[in-house]
Amino acid sequence: MKGIKFNTDFESVLSPLEQDVLKVLWPGREMKVRGIYEQLKPERKVALSSVAVILDRLFSKGVVDRRIETGRGGIRYVYFPLHDRKQFERSLIESTVDGLIDKFGSSAVSYFSERFADRRKRG
Repeated sequence: MKGIKFNTDFESVLSPLEQDVLKVLWPGREMKVRGIYEQLKPERKVALSSVAVILDRLFSKGVVDRRIETGRGGIRYVYFPLHDRKQFERSLIESTVDGLIDKFGSSAVSYFSERFADRRKRG
């Protein structure tokens, strides 16, 4: 029986701009808002303030972290990813599976067991 399709890739939980910002940061970079903005500007029409808001959202979601850097003109945030893309995807899968188990209990566990057994038989 086919049911509801769950999309568990990072594109399903992040906005297009959040995705683009992370693509800039995911090689493990530490960057200021303006640096990220400069990298995005040739590919998409975006305002510097929009990049700053997106980074703040990603920080609130626990996807990126930031440190304060003092320079001419005041303080600036330097952002960096907390996890690489693979780790992010894994945490998304873990939270999805945990949510299904929390909601459906032993029915979900039984289903996973049957599903994995079927996949092993196929190959």
